[in-house]
Amino acid sequence: MQDFLFPLLALVVAYLIGSLSFAVIVSRVMGLSDPRSYGSGNPGATNVLRSGNKKAALLTLVFDALKGLVPVLAVQLWGDRFGLGEGAAALVALGAFLGHLWPVFFKFEGGKGVATAAGAILALNWMLGLATLATWLIIAYFTRYSSLAAIVAAAFAPFYQLLMWGTGWTAGALVVMGLLLIWRHEGNIRKLLAGTESRIGGKAAGATLGASAKPATNTKHKGKK
Repeated sequence: MQDFLFPLLALVVAYLIGSLSFAVIVSRVMGLSDPRSYGSGNPGATNVLRSGNKKAALLTLVFDALKGLVPVLAVQLWGDRFGLGEGAAALVALGAFLGHLWPVFFKFEGGKGVATAAGAILALNWMLGLATLATWLIIAYFTRYSSLAAIVAAAFAPFYQLLMWGTGWTAGALVVMGLLLIWRHEGNIRKLLAGTESRIGGKAAGATLGASAKPATNTKHKGKK
């Protein structure tokens, strides 16, 4: 019974942690517009950056990555006493990633999972994580397209794992995450092909007003009678 209970419990906890949409949470705390209301509509760090607030984007990136990294590390550090091994760690990584994609706390309307996947991969295998991150950075640097960098990195991560560390639970989780990441970027792929995709650092209209902010009132000058 415990062989089934503890992995299931770990999966549920990871999913709930992944369901914390930090793009929305950080934006609300800092008085910014809901990231789902401008730009790509994606609650992620890249879209938050389009608000022009780099601090909010950085915080979103860090916390989204941590919610993938922390649950996996917890399993690796303390999972042995509960019989949780590589399979459970891979399952937890996938659970946190799925939570970001379909967050229970935000009507199952989540982001694309790039940062969360990166954090999870880094915890599963730090060398694989660095290789995947390097792939993203190279593509992003030369193209300035975050979406293209994410798609390429998602495709290469399982390839790196299979080439250098072989098959197993981790490879299976990476394949599933990679396919879901590419699928979630379907709209971006269409925009890339059409040449209309936004580049990193581009500012989106309507992104500067917070939820509680009011637009400025235009004053009309009265002419003399």
